[in-house]
Amino acid sequence: MTKISPEKQLEIIKRGTAEIISEEELLLKLKKSLETNKPLRIKAGFDPTAPDLHLGHCVLIKKLRDFQDLGHTVVFLIGDFTAMIGDPSGKTETRPPLTKEEVAQNGKTYERQVFKILREDKTEVVFNSIWLEKMNAQEILELASLENVARMLERDDFHKRYTSGAAITLREFLYPLIQGYDSANIRADVEFGGTDQKFNILLGRDVQRYFKQEPQVAILVPILEGLDGVQKMSKSLGNYIAIEDTPDEIYGKVMSISDRLMWKYYELLSKRPQEEIGKMRVEWHPMDAKKALSSELVSWFHGNESAAQAQRDFEIKFSDRQFPEDAKEITLVRTNGTTILDLVLLSSDRVKSRGEAKRLIEQGGVIVDGQKIADPKALLPYKELLKVKIGKREFVKVRFS
Repeated sequence: MTKISPEKQLEIIKRGTAEIISEEELLLKLKKSLETNKPLRIKAGFDPTAPDLHLGHCVLIKKLRDFQDLGHTVVFLIGDFTAMIGDPSGKTETRPPLTKEEVAQNGKTYERQVFKILREDKTEVVFNSIWLEKMNAQEILELASLENVARMLERDDFHKRYTSGAAITLREFLYPLIQGYDSANIRADVEFGGTDQKFNILLGRDVQRYFKQEPQVAILVPILEGLDGVQKMSKSLGNYIAIEDTPDEIYGKVMSISDRLMWKYYELLSKRPQEEIGKMRVEWHPMDAKKALSSELVSWFHGNESAAQAQRDFEIKFSDRQFPEDAKEITLVRTNGTTILDLVLLSSDRVKSRGEAKRLIEQGGVIVDGQKIADPKALLPYKELLKVKIGKREFVKVRFS
């Protein structure tokens, strides 16, 4: 266990959080932990609804690592059972349930990815199907009796759906109670979640009291916007940075976020002291600050050497406006009527439709041998080799047979 004072521990824990319910309770738990030399049990639940963990998840996982570095134990709960129910938090409609096979496969990827951040020696990985599959009808009914419909409809998302006439299933009403039952089973001292999880985590305190346990402290972290700077980072929205993206992908995606959003990423994801970040905001050029953030995040998941190489590759491709020597190379058969539109569709791995290709060309997003070509019907220059830049990050050498 750490010898850091409870007050200093609380200061470390508070960074990057939106709300703690309550700080007084948490401070008492930290004091008791230090006095008894018994680590706190810190719960975070993840429903494996998609195979990739992304930076949005890392906001929370980074705070879990802070607790581990202070000597406490993280219980990383994979909701293989609850993923088949579907967390209604923030949803405007009922989410289609996943199959058991889909959940199992996604759960395996979570186990592999999370230890890029967490310490294995201070992590317990548990699956909630272990106890939830054993519940009988009587136990489920007893759990359901702990709350009433009026309390459930206090939730903002449920209230909006109810008043708009959208469907709410009884299964979704059970989800917060089952999440609380998880807390009772693992005897959580603290539960982490996004701000959209506030209702569920507070309900877990009621469930723990029912089982004669000391209620958990709720720690809520901000929701991280994705690359669009508007909506929550999500794989389904395509605005995410996965922790298993390649170094070049992570670096390039971070460089694409707005200057304003960059500082939120610093606050929630960087390991730099807050005083240093504050000084950077005043003294650093935004481009330099963004490069430093990109390098730090690549280094986090892939190491310092990969981060340095990703920065060199980015500067060659974008800052120096050079065409990378290791660009993908393809060979096409030239015909008299081959247009720029045809070229993009045949050579790009990213552009999936004629409409998308046409818009990209008309917006100046295609450069051939250093020249923008904005007419989709333009014929190709008659050369053996063309160096083509498609969009912001795709480079292709096109040879003609």
